Amino acid sequence: MSEEVCFAPARELASAIRARRVACVEVLEAHLRRIERLNPLVNAMVTLTAEEALAAARACDAALAAGTAPPPAAAPLFGLPVAHKDLMDTRGVRTTYGSPIFANHVPDADALIVARLKAAGAITLGKTNTPEFGAGSQTFNPVFGATRNPYDLSKTCGGSSGGAAVALACGFTALADGSDMGGSLRNPASFCNVVGLRPTPGRVPVWPNRAPYLPLAVDGPMARTVGDVALMLSAIAGADPRDPLSFDAAGHVFAPPLDHDPRGVRVAWSPDLGGLPVDPRVTAVVEARRATFTAMGCVVEEATPDLRDADDIFLTLRALSFELNLGALLDTHREQLKDTVIWNIEQGRRLTGPQVARAMRLHGELLARVRAFFEHYDYLVLPVSQVPPFPVEQPYVTSINGVALGSYLEWMRSCYWISVTGAPALAVPAGFTPEGLPVGLQIVARPRNELGLLRLGHAYEQATGFWRHRPAI
Repeated sequence: MSEEVCFAPARELASAIRARRVACVEVLEAHLRRIERLNPLVNAMVTLTAEEALAAARACDAALAAGTAPPPAAAPLFGLPVAHKDLMDTRGVRTTYGSPIFANHVPDADALIVARLKAAGAITLGKTNTPEFGAGSQTFNPVFGATRNPYDLSKTCGGSSGGAAVALACGFTALADGSDMGGSLRNPASFCNVVGLRPTPGRVPVWPNRAPYLPLAVDGPMARTVGDVALMLSAIAGADPRDPLSFDAAGHVFAPPLDHDPRGVRVAWSPDLGGLPVDPRVTAVVEARRATFTAMGCVVEEATPDLRDADDIFLTLRALSFELNLGALLDTHREQLKDTVIWNIEQGRRLTGPQVARAMRLHGELLARVRAFFEHYDYLVLPVSQVPPFPVEQPYVTSINGVALGSYLEWMRSCYWISVTGAPALAVPAGFTPEGLPVGLQIVARPRNELGLLRLGHAYEQATGFWRHRPAI
C-alpha cells in the first residue's frame, strides 16, 4: 500500500484524498517512511520538516471530515506532499542555496512559488539538494555533499534541480519545484526519468529576484507525469505585481485533463540542434522516438531553428546575472565559493557596456528568427542533454565524441540554447541506454503555448509509458 501511495500520480492521489479513500496522514507517513529508508542512499532530501508536515496533514484530514476544506478549484493540491529546491526561500526552514556561506540561513519569508504551493493546499515535506547557487548541471555542494542517481548510484542525477528529480524518481514526494536558467529543470528530469517544465518567462512569476528584467532564470514544476506537471502549473501560474515580466493568464486552464488529438501537428525534428556533439547512446534512444510521433499522426520533418549567437547571448547574460546576484560574495567570501562560481562572477565583471549591448541586440534578432520558425512548425523536438548520466565524482563533462568543451557549461548547450529563445520546453522520458540509464526528450513550443505543449507531451507519454519505470533502488 505504501508504494502504491508513493508512486500514484498526483492527480489520482488528490482525488483519493478528496474522496477520503486515503487519509492525508497516511499519505504523509508513507512518504516519510520511504525517505527514511532510501534517502541515505541518494541524498535527495537535505532538510526534512516531518513534524510540521504531519501537523498540516492532520489539519487537512480534520477539514475534510468537517466539510470545511477549500474546493478543488481553490486548492487543487490539497493534501499532496511537495518538496522545495534548496534555492527557494522557505519561511522558518533552513535554506542554504548549497553554499557554506548560508549553511545556517533561515529566511523570514517564502519565495512566491512556495507561497503559491502552500495556498493551493500542498504540504511541505522539506528541501531538496542543489549545487552551490544552482551553478552547474551536477548536484553536489560542500554543505550536503552529492546527490546520486537512483538508476545507478555511481552516476550523477544532473542538476541543478537534482535533488527534486531524485525525490520524485524514488517516490519521496508527489510534486517538486525547480528552477531553470540553462537546463536545471530539464537536465535532471532527463537523467532521472521524470518530467520537468521550463515555462515561458513570466508564466510562473519569480520573487524574490534581483534581476527581474533578465528573462533567463525561471521557476517551474516537476513531477512523474505530464498531467501532474500541468496540475502543479495550474497552482503556480499567473501574474504577480512583484514580477514585472509576469503576465495575466490564470493557471486554471492547466487543471482539466490533457487529452487531445495530436494528428496533423507539425513537428520539427532536430537530433543535434544543428550540429552539436551528442553521445551516440543518447542519439539512439532519441531517434527511436521519431516513429512514436509519426504513429501519433504528427507531421515530422527534420528542421532546426537558426540559433546562431545563442552561445554569446546566454554566456553574456548569465555572467551579468552572476555578477549582479553574487558579486558582493566574491568580495567578502571568495574562499567559500567554488571555482566555477568564481569564474562566472569574474566573467561578469569583465563585461563591457558594448558587450552587453551587443548580446541584447543579437538576442532580439534571434527571437525574431525563432518567431518565424514557429510560423512553420508547431513544436521542436530534440534531446534534453547531449550525454547520459556520468560518474558522480566528475564535476562536469569536458568532451563529447572527442570534441573538447571550453567551460563547465558547454555540455548543456542543447538546453541553454533553448533557454535564450524564451520558448517553453518540456523534458519527458524517452527510454534508456544499454546500461539502463535514463534519456530524456525535449519538446519545445512557441512562447506562451504551455497548454499545447503539455497536451502533446501527454499524448507522447501515453504512447510510450516510460513514466511507469521505477529505479530498482
